[in-house]
Amino acid sequence: MELSERKVKILNAIIQTYLNTGEPVGSRTISKFTDLNLSSATIRNEMADLEELGYIIQPHTSAGRIPSDKGYRFYVDNMMREKIAEVDEMKEIVIQKADKVDQLLKQVARLLATNTNYASLISSPQYKRNKLRFIQLSQIEPQQLLVVMMLDGNVIKNKLLRTEKEIDPEDVVKLNLLLNTFLQGLTLQQINMELIGQLKHQAVEHNSVINEIIDAIVAAIQEEDDVEIYTSGTTNLLKYPELCDTRNASQLIYALEEKKALEDIVTEEMERDDKDKHAIQVYIGAESPVNAMKDCSIVTATYELEEGVQGTIGIIGPKRMDYKKVVGNLQTMMNQLDTIFKKDERGD
Repeated sequence: MELSERKVKILNAIIQTYLNTGEPVGSRTISKFTDLNLSSATIRNEMADLEELGYIIQPHTSAGRIPSDKGYRFYVDNMMREKIAEVDEMKEIVIQKADKVDQLLKQVARLLATNTNYASLISSPQYKRNKLRFIQLSQIEPQQLLVVMMLDGNVIKNKLLRTEKEIDPEDVVKLNLLLNTFLQGLTLQQINMELIGQLKHQAVEHNSVINEIIDAIVAAIQEEDDVEIYTSGTTNLLKYPELCDTRNASQLIYALEEKKALEDIVTEEMERDDKDKHAIQVYIGAESPVNAMKDCSIVTATYELEEGVQGTIGIIGPKRMDYKKVVGNLQTMMNQLDTIFKKDERGD
């Protein structure tokens, strides 16, 4: 029998309330859910139907109801269908958006190099202060789980876990429910010991699995994706006599083309205090975090595509560079990036 929309809402309300309180749920509690707008009598009738269908049970004669395994299964299957569809859709969006961003950043690097007659760099956006949007456990083998985590910025991480003992499929369902109830929408800082203790208390005999899953979540949130850095205008620097010394020039060109050393610039920029994020940073000569650029000046700033999604943009030139022109170009480019992506989000 297919459940009506009203029965589904009532079942969801019972399960959510029971997960939060651990106590049997009565009709008066459910009637307080504003989206239902039903009388206690109507809710009691629907709950009686749900009990007859096996979705909820009454542990004691005078008590409210709690979810049965069948109820949990219905709830989780619906949640999983919605979330798996969301994950698949987000994967497509991420691929399309990543390709678009990639092309845009290359164009930005070229424009900056052309407009200033110096070298330029721009890093791919990094996702900061990630939240866990959704977690899905799938059983691959009796003692192996696949953990799929969706983070803010539509970042998707996978982790295979081998468990100490076999886990019953129904327990995997309950673990999915518990993990999403307790952890969904939280940052790493919010997943504290008290919360983990509550989660493990509910998980009972699967505490060791919870520990491994928490470790996987922490690793996924902390993980720094490889930084892609785009550069342009390297040969522009050879126009300046003070940068043309054979040994120094070769080191400078290598640093710009090989790009590994440029990660130090990006790291330093991204670690600046939030209040300084949009301020222009100027490194002159020996102040540079890159040894090969001690005879140069580097001007950097942070661009932001959306909240928590940031990257570094910079211009490299001789110490006698036209600082006013360079700063003006950086500020203009940051404003243009902001306009492009805000427009894209609105669908204009």
